[in-house]
Amino acid sequence: MKQKIRNALISVSDKTEIISILKILKKYKVKIISSGGTYNSIKKLGYNCTEISKYTGFKEMLNGRIKTLHPKIHAGILHDRFNKRHQGEMNKQKFPSIDLIIVNFYPFQKIVTESKNSKKIIENIDIGGPTMVRAAAKNYNNVAIITNKNDYSFLINELEKNKGRTTLRFRELMSSKAFGLTAYYDAMIANWFNKKLKIEFPERKTIFGRKLKKLRYGENPHQQSSIYINDYNDKKLKFNQVHGKELSYNNYNDMFASLEILNSLKKNSGTVIIKHANPCGVSENKEPLVSFKNAYASDPISAFGGVIACNYKINKKIASEINKNFLEVILAKGFNKESLEILKSKKNLRIIDISNFKLKNSTSIKSFDGSFLIQSKDNIIIDKKKLKCVTKLKPNKKELAEIQFAFKVCKHVKSNAIVLCNNFSTIGIGAGQPSRLDSCKIAVQKAKQFQFSKIKNSIAASDAFFPFSDGINTLIKAGVKTIIQPGGSIRDQEVINAANKAKIKMFFTGIRHFNH
Repeated sequence: MKQKIRNALISVSDKTEIISILKILKKYKVKIISSGGTYNSIKKLGYNCTEISKYTGFKEMLNGRIKTLHPKIHAGILHDRFNKRHQGEMNKQKFPSIDLIIVNFYPFQKIVTESKNSKKIIENIDIGGPTMVRAAAKNYNNVAIITNKNDYSFLINELEKNKGRTTLRFRELMSSKAFGLTAYYDAMIANWFNKKLKIEFPERKTIFGRKLKKLRYGENPHQQSSIYINDYNDKKLKFNQVHGKELSYNNYNDMFASLEILNSLKKNSGTVIIKHANPCGVSENKEPLVSFKNAYASDPISAFGGVIACNYKINKKIASEINKNFLEVILAKGFNKESLEILKSKKNLRIIDISNFKLKNSTSIKSFDGSFLIQSKDNIIIDKKKLKCVTKLKPNKKELAEIQFAFKVCKHVKSNAIVLCNNFSTIGIGAGQPSRLDSCKIAVQKAKQFQFSKIKNSIAASDAFFPFSDGINTLIKAGVKTIIQPGGSIRDQEVINAANKAKIKMFFTGIRHFNH
């Protein structure tokens, strides 16, 4: 069912590219109604337009809060052209139909990113615009609604193809986009209020996001995928790809995992290597080149085809070392000119500059079949003053710093997790096992395979307590001399006794770090 466009209402905050719409509407002799700044812009461009207050016979009031909220406007949008009663009421009031609505909203999103002035933010909550959009979207059988300037070309093609008319399919599609926009807009506002009032878990949780791009596929080729930005400043992600193939779903997933860990490491010293969202190498060293080498040496087989994240700038020497290996993605706090020349020699390597990236303290979400779980991020940092040494042997200052590093890395490994470290570098990681004992065995196996000489006197971190002494006995037998774990098992004393018998040190944190 095609509908001819006779009257259009245009009210836009973003007035760029509007001239293209004016040209096509003039071609098909469409009368234009508009308000405020949009009206002035249309007149300046040399096109005829009727101002809203003249159209309705009612002046703007309340500093512009009331402009389009008038029966003549909303009846013109909402009436069913094929309903005799509707048509009779319209004829009685002498209200014309409005067949096309072109609206975008007050820039609430922009203002929130630029200002902390609540009064200014509130004044940029649009009322009239969303009301018109919802009305037009509801009445898609009769009215076309455009809410995004990116759809101007779509509208122009539609009108040209159908000689000034719109098809039902077009109107349905635009209606879907319109309701998506109003939901997004309201969600942004609701979340702003929740943040302002420090309500982390409201009774009704709204999640907003703008589609950044469609990805080639998801985790597997048969799965579809897109990436969305859930942020008020949603123009782009806070990192910049300077080279390489387009990022995949798995690339993004690994990058996000790497950045979570990298954020917890000392500045200008940390290297993280990720494979399948799990770390296979992590290191801190004041010499970045050493940091990279140590992280890679932790598990060079798993690192093959992985993602590397560095919180330092990449120079020529580091770039040359990186290029010896096959990697999917490299993230760093900048690259000098020489390093880029070296890295770009691998045309498929994705090079990401994270100089402007800053991780926000937000919630994590897991969804399933119409429901979702939300929790606060696991951002707790252990206080070394509250660390409890439960064994007879006590640590020195360096050991205290190292066990904190080990536990910090362990937090980001999929549970059950065991991490072996030596000199602020991982040497073996056991991840994602249903049995903690199996995670211990894997961590030891990895260390023996690649870092055998460093197992002696190493540190082991566990994300949860040891339910039995078999796990720590496996670690002790391998050469571990210090263990950090949450504690809290009914068999804690059995585990402590085993540690004392082996003359090793053990710490309880009282903090569990499950990561499923």
